[in-house]
Amino acid sequence: MKLSDQREIKADVATVWAAILDADVLKACVPGCESMTGTPEDGFEAVVVQKVGPVKARFTGAVTLSDMVPNQSLRISGEGKGGPAGFAKGGADVTLTATEAGTLLSYEVEANVGGKLAQLGSRIIDGFAKKMADEFFARFQQAIEGEPEAEEEAAADTEVKKKGWLKRLVS
Repeated sequence: MKLSDQREIKADVATVWAAILDADVLKACVPGCESMTGTPEDGFEAVVVQKVGPVKARFTGAVTLSDMVPNQSLRISGEGKGGPAGFAKGGADVTLTATEAGTLLSYEVEANVGGKLAQLGSRIIDGFAKKMADEFFARFQQAIEGEPEAEEEAAADTEVKKKGWLKRLVS
């Protein structure tokens, strides 16, 4: 399964680059992620719980960052084992391009599964993989930009204002 898409992020390329290398940001962006530890240089260890169709599994695995060209591009690769449910492997080639509004993040994702997961059929797996990729990059965008303005104003009224990743760093 392969898919590609892009997102316009309202932040400069250096900010987006720093976020994509941060374990805490990645943990917050991966749907179902229970833990993520490690460094960009050595790779990350992750525990993710997901339900794909009727199969729910806890995947433990590794995420590596490679082919890094600072502030331009990198490859994110991951492999997880879910016990009897099987395994999942995947990767994303990410490219960052400066734009007038901030940064254009383009990605190409590929995913493969085996074991019980592979028996679910390609339609279910492809739909799940697309949903996971879309959700990851939507969460990534929100982690950098923070909440949309209308929601921020409402949150300020209740003093439960969430801040974007960069705002939390400098606060």
